[in-house]
Amino acid sequence: MTITVFLFSLMGSMALGIPIAFSLLLCGAALMWHMNMFDAQILAQNLIEGSNSFPLLAVPFFMLAGEIMNAGGLSRRIVNFAMACVGHIKGGLGYVTIMAAVIMAALSGSAVADAAALASLLLPMMVAAGHDRARSAGLIASAGIIAPVIPPSIGFVIFGVAGNVSISKLFMAGIVPGILLGGSLWITWWWLARQEVVSVPPRKSLGEIREALREATWALVLPVIVVFGLKFGVFTPTEAAVVAAVYALLISTFIYKELNFKSLYPLFVASAKTSAIVMFLVAAAMVSAWLITVANLPAELIVLLQPLLDSPRLLMLAIMVITMLVGTALDMTPTILLLTPVLMPVVKAAGIDPVYFGVLFIINNAIGLITPPVGTVLNAVAGVGKVSMDEVTRGVMPFMVAQFIIMFAMVAFPQLVMVPARWFY
Repeated sequence: MTITVFLFSLMGSMALGIPIAFSLLLCGAALMWHMNMFDAQILAQNLIEGSNSFPLLAVPFFMLAGEIMNAGGLSRRIVNFAMACVGHIKGGLGYVTIMAAVIMAALSGSAVADAAALASLLLPMMVAAGHDRARSAGLIASAGIIAPVIPPSIGFVIFGVAGNVSISKLFMAGIVPGILLGGSLWITWWWLARQEVVSVPPRKSLGEIREALREATWALVLPVIVVFGLKFGVFTPTEAAVVAAVYALLISTFIYKELNFKSLYPLFVASAKTSAIVMFLVAAAMVSAWLITVANLPAELIVLLQPLLDSPRLLMLAIMVITMLVGTALDMTPTILLLTPVLMPVVKAAGIDPVYFGVLFIINNAIGLITPPVGTVLNAVAGVGKVSMDEVTRGVMPFMVAQFIIMFAMVAFPQLVMVPARWFY
């Protein structure tokens, strides 16, 4: 009965068009009423405590870093460097997109920001070269979702807080899976673009490549600082977010000189608005998470999934399918906040490594950003690139399938995640 109240109150609220954060609060109130323990003060206390977390400070700083990087010229220089390296190959603009997406993922951790930047910079060039508009937009959207997987990742921060999992270990474990996702796009693009007749830019000289590398060096240094700082314990993930934001600010204003103090104000406002939305979602979800624990919902779910607990791979497969279905209707952050407190006890009961589960869970949620009908990244690419949603949805399908194949390969072979992760630890 408790599960029914939880699902009915949450889904019913969202079906009425109530924003997800308020739906989560209504769901929490419904659970309290069902358990005869309704108290507005308890709701308020848990709402405040939900966002009172030091690790969650990483979210606004990573968002600010992403805003500064896109406006300050770091993203453009990374694209120019990728263009100098592989732009002359047949279908080279697609490879430039993938290469730039992987590098940019190590800078911001925001799929929407990376996809929007790539769409504005590369989509017009790809269409002008003769590539199919829908396919090009689909590649950019699917490349953008690598951002939540390669550190620094906002998704890992939120999952780590919600599931009480080491964020540093999640960051380290996401490096190789993120590169594998990029590799799946590379192969898919090669297969699809091999028959296209397109104009190919001339090969850059060694001097031009060196110049592009010199221009991009300051941007390329940041992910190295973050990864090595985390690996050797120089700073925590939250401190890494501050380092990323301050570094991007200094490079954009004093080295590249594309930002001045007047232009910083709208960037701070934009990142503050986005952070406020995310943090209110987190706070509201923590109310529901506390009540999920009080109502003992995870224990009820463990009983339902008891036949699968002896087969971790089969359990992971079932969880991935459930997450895929939820991801078609919900955005990444609410999905993480809703499912993590319910699924983590099940995962631990089955003996599955929480870091391994977290990586696959975030990959699944990241792919959910390009699954219709919600598809936040699809909407971002469609808006920035002035392409219809139908075209972007059609173009993204083969790349989305390739990324799902990689994800399910990791379900079948956990070593793909855990072996390189242990080295990075």
